[in-house]
Parts: sequence; C-alpha cells; structure tokens
Amino acid sequence: MLNKITDSLLSIIYPQACQICEKSVEISADGVVCRSCWEKTQIFSGAETLCHKCSLFLHANPTDFQTFCHKCDEHFYDAARAVGLYENTLSASILHLKEEPFVSKYLQNLFISAFEKSPFQDANLIVPVPLSKRRFLERGFNQAAVLAQVLAKPANINLDEHSLVRIVHTPIHRAAMDRQAREKTVENAFDVKRPKLIEGKKILLVDDVFTSGATVSSCAKVLKQKGAERVYVLTIARV
Repeated sequence: MLNKITDSLLSIIYPQACQICEKSVEISADGVVCRSCWEKTQIFSGAETLCHKCSLFLHANPTDFQTFCHKCDEHFYDAARAVGLYENTLSASILHLKEEPFVSKYLQNLFISAFEKSPFQDANLIVPVPLSKRRFLERGFNQAAVLAQVLAKPANINLDEHSLVRIVHTPIHRAAMDRQAREKTVENAFDVKRPKLIEGKKILLVDDVFTSGATVSSCAKVLKQKGAERVYVLTIARV
C-alpha cells in the first residue's frame, strides 16, 4: 500500500515520461519505461526455442530437445543466457544504464530470475566484462560491473572486478559490423592479471548485451587460458 501511495505522489510531483511511448511511468520500480511497454517486451520464459549454447532466439514455440544455431560453435564460453530480446524496454534500459549506473528494481528482479533459471548454479565467481581505461574514464563506471553487483549478493557468489582487464581500447561495435569484424576488434583485447584467483573457477561472466558473442568469447578464451574450468555468460539482453 505504501509503495502505491509513494508511486502516485511521485508521478504527480516528479512525472517521468516512458522512454519508449512517452506515457507517464506510474511505478518507480519500472525504471525509465512504463509497465505497458514492459509487457510488450519479449522476456524469455522457457516457452520459446533458443540456441542451447548462445541463447539465439530461434522459434516462439518450445521444443523437447536441445537446439543449436551452430553460429556459436567456435565460441569459447560454455553457455550463455539472457533476460530477453534486445528490444523495447530492455534496449531502453540498457541505453540508460550506459549513461547512469542505475538498474530499476523490476529489471534487477528479472536479471536475478534469469540466473536462477539458468544452468549456471555451479558458478563460484562472478566477473564483469571490463571496459578499457579510456572508456571507463569517459563513462565514469562500468555498466557490466553494476549488473554484477546486482547479482552477487542474492546469488551468494563472490565478485571479482579486477582480475579480468581490457588491455586494448576497441571501437564501439556498430550494428552494421558483421561477425568477423566484431571478432577482429576484440582479438587479444583482454588479459588476466591475477591468474591464481581464476584457476579452477567456474566463472559467470556478466555483461549488458550479447550481440555476436565476440566480446564474451574473447573474454572466455583468456579466462580459460589462465585456468578457469568453465565460463558461463549472463546478459540483460540478447540481440
């Protein structure tokens, strides 16, 4: 009841327009988008067919067997999962997260739920995909680290924000870039500076969005080279 009263007062005193439809955001926990737009966003429920490895959306209906897209066969992570498709509220929330280190309560719950439904329950270390020093200084924070912090406590998994580092500043991936171009930009872009903390670990690699998989695959490659046993990937959205 108190939350409803608070939300009503906030919508009157500090009205906020949904970043998608521009209608009023009535519930503060919804973040920068309204509940109506949340309901129109494809959130993965298990009632769809995804690539078992990279979670590429394949079909709206479920199947009784594991399905693979084979575009990810050469990727170095073991499996990837996401909250839903990179569209509507998820894309708007991610774009906002790149500007401010803020994750709405509703999105936090979705992210935690995606982990709980994933086959990653044996993970024993959370590692965010790092930014280059240059981009970190430009942005002031790492959005992947913000998401990792959201998950670490409820999942009861240790968080390591420092062992995996980006040693090469790479250009931001553009929508028009093909898979080969994306892979080339992140080739040898990462390193592990504290390998003893990585050895034997089953790592949950966290990022905001999974596009081609080039970035997380490059991270997984170096983590495994430095002794990680397995590398899983969890993101807010899947392109």
